[in-house]
Amino acid sequence: MNPRARRMVAPWGIGLAAMSAVGYLAAVDPNEPGHYPLCPTKALTGLDCPGCGGLRAVHSLTHLDAVGGLGHNALVVLVVIPLAVFMWVRWSRAAWRGGAHGVELRAPWQAMGPALTWSLVGVILAFTVARNIGAVPVFAWLGSTAS
Repeated sequence: MNPRARRMVAPWGIGLAAMSAVGYLAAVDPNEPGHYPLCPTKALTGLDCPGCGGLRAVHSLTHLDAVGGLGHNALVVLVVIPLAVFMWVRWSRAAWRGGAHGVELRAPWQAMGPALTWSLVGVILAFTVARNIGAVPVFAWLGSTAS
C-alpha cells in the first residue's frame, strides 16, 4: 500500500462509518418507539439535553426536511453537522497532502483553538438553557419536538 493510501485509511474509515450511521438513520425512523434508547437526561429530568432530538433531526435531513430538522434540534443542524463536516474535510485534506500535519489526528478542540472552543461551549450552554425555557414563547421552538 502506498503512503498516501495508508494515510487516507483513517479519514475514509471514519467517513464510511458516518455515512453508514446516517444511512441507518434514514432507513430506521427515530420517531417510532423502540428503535433507539431514550436520552438519560430527558428520562430522568424531563429536560432536553443539547443532543435531544439530534437523531430525529438527522432523519429529517436525510428526507430533505430541513424545517423538521431544525424543529428537532437546531444546534445539530446549524452547528454540529457543519462543524463535523468541516473538520473531516480538513483532516482528509491534510492526510492527502502528507507530512507531519497529515499523519496526526488532533482533537477538534486542539485544531480549533481555545477561543473557538470556548465559544462553542458557550453556544451549547446557551442553547441548552434556552431550549428548556419553554415558558418563554420566543424560545419554545428550540425544544425537541416529539414528532
